[in-house]
Amino acid sequence: MLIYPDDRILVAIMNNAEDWQRVQDEGWYRLPAKHAPEGTSNFDWLAFYFTKTFDRDRWAIHYYARVEGHELLTRKDLLPSESNHKRANDWYYKFQLGPLQHKLPPIVSTNWRRITFIVTTGDRFEVAEEINDLFEDQSPAGRLYVTLKEIGIHAERNLALKEAGVKYVADLAVPLDRGRWLPVMFTSASHAPSVSSILYLSSDSETAASVQAVQQKLADLDS
Repeated sequence: MLIYPDDRILVAIMNNAEDWQRVQDEGWYRLPAKHAPEGTSNFDWLAFYFTKTFDRDRWAIHYYARVEGHELLTRKDLLPSESNHKRANDWYYKFQLGPLQHKLPPIVSTNWRRITFIVTTGDRFEVAEEINDLFEDQSPAGRLYVTLKEIGIHAERNLALKEAGVKYVADLAVPLDRGRWLPVMFTSASHAPSVSSILYLSSDSETAASVQAVQQKLADLDS
């Protein structure tokens, strides 16, 4: 079964063995409606990102499947044996799936990271080697990520960080030593978190200038 370049793919989080067993045995996956990304009803494929629950398969995408249909149901309708669950009345998308396909080689997370749902396209999914490759590459952050990768500077896309009690998601983050990061954000300072370590870049800057700014910041931190 072919994936076409313009196919819409949702990378879903698989964090428990029971849900994965249902995918394998019954051919469906549930997604809480309140956490569903925009356009959830129009995905062509689902891919599954395994978390630490899955031991040697963790932090990677090993399987994907064609979406053959969907419906909106409450949790108690999906799982009648758990009708007393505290979220029994919450709404879920139920995706009916085609046969599981094995992604070889898998798409891995180089930094063993947790992710949120990722929306990607068939062309990016087919060539991706790591999770960061699934994000679009036409935004300022996307162009910077691609260029940094080409010159040997690894960065993470859309990384959730916490610093000085402030939680935020960096557009890019370059790993440093001792578990530290250089966060990069294409956001005006008036709308960005008040964190001193963030390198702010203008969305209007040329990619070459943004690369130079990252390289200079890394050099300053290393001196």
